[in-house]
Amino acid sequence: MQLEYTYTEEPSGWLVGYLNLYPSHLTQGKDVAELEMMLTDLYVIIQEEEARIAGIEPQEKLRQRTGTININAEVLA
Repeated sequence: MQLEYTYTEEPSGWLVGYLNLYPSHLTQGKDVAELEMMLTDLYVIIQEEEARIAGIEPQEKLRQRTGTININAEVLA
């Protein structure tokens, strides 16, 4: 998913931005990477709030795990 955002650099050097879908919800960061992280967090918060208002319970997030197995040659024979 890609979301467009807009930001300005304040005289203090901080970047203040918003997601274009939600222009009234501002956040800030010291640099573009931090601003994008804050915008991502903001998007999650907005989605959770909209779900709460709509009466939709958030689904439990499942933890995915990975592993490796060794298959010896005898099993493949």
